[in-house]
Amino acid sequence: MRRQGLNSEDLTFLQALAESCQAAVSGDELESKELTFAPSRPPQRLDHQFDVSAHEQGAVSGSAPVIVESLTPVLCRAGAYSRLSILGETHGQNTLGFDALEHVVTSVHRSQGVCVFPSLAWAGFGSASKGELLLEVEPSVPTALEWSDRGRLLELRATVSLGELSEDIGERGAKRLRQVFSERGHEIEVDVQVLRSRGPGASVTVWAQFERGAGSGTALGQRGLRIEAVADNAVRSFDEWFQSDATLDSFLADQVLLIAALAEGRTVYSTPRVTRRLVTMSWVIKQFLPIHITVKGEEGYPGTVTVAR
Repeated sequence: MRRQGLNSEDLTFLQALAESCQAAVSGDELESKELTFAPSRPPQRLDHQFDVSAHEQGAVSGSAPVIVESLTPVLCRAGAYSRLSILGETHGQNTLGFDALEHVVTSVHRSQGVCVFPSLAWAGFGSASKGELLLEVEPSVPTALEWSDRGRLLELRATVSLGELSEDIGERGAKRLRQVFSERGHEIEVDVQVLRSRGPGASVTVWAQFERGAGSGTALGQRGLRIEAVADNAVRSFDEWFQSDATLDSFLADQVLLIAALAEGRTVYSTPRVTRRLVTMSWVIKQFLPIHITVKGEEGYPGTVTVAR
């Protein structure tokens, strides 16, 4: 269960945001439940290294891709290139992983007019790992996204990422993925990659791109779990979106929301599952911006999101 108050990811994000905005901050401590953040200037470019694990010791280091995704809407408006190095988990369970960030999230953001370029120096699999994610953010002008229907399927792909494991293990996972989608009448392209890492690990990510839609599913390997089972878990996660008519998966639905709120015009997209995070983000954004955000659908069920100035 997540501890109440600020965690290491929150503090790393605050550190980066405060540096960009030259903000005065109080209450920025682990498990703090009160925070004061007073920026003294608009966001400026960053060229710095941030360590998610520096804020606490133990089994939780925090996700580097989550930090990247949180900073993107800020740094794209900084007026100059930002270049960051973020130390932390890069491939995790039930959180944004590098492969989904690289192949899916950044692609959707480009459709929103925002250009980010992540790369991997070191992989970090699971909690307490210490990978290194490199990021460049280009000055961008967010644009509206009209994705009310998917259109045609453009690509169906998967990545099996390994750290300190035999490539043969990855090939077994790839074989399982090809078998599953062949039985459904789909051909899937699978990449197997052995990454530089500071510990063993495996992760499988499946994704698809439509003309006006995208989504992914990820599963992390665990000790004693065969790679075929990891592949099956990734497919189950992917299927929540792929087997629906929604244009964005339930995680992308909130990942695109803030950029959509900064864009001129009307953004429309659908999700297979309205999450509490999506509802909360919609409410919070409206406390700061004079904008209309409408989430149609009950929590836990399919829904449609409309954002309009």
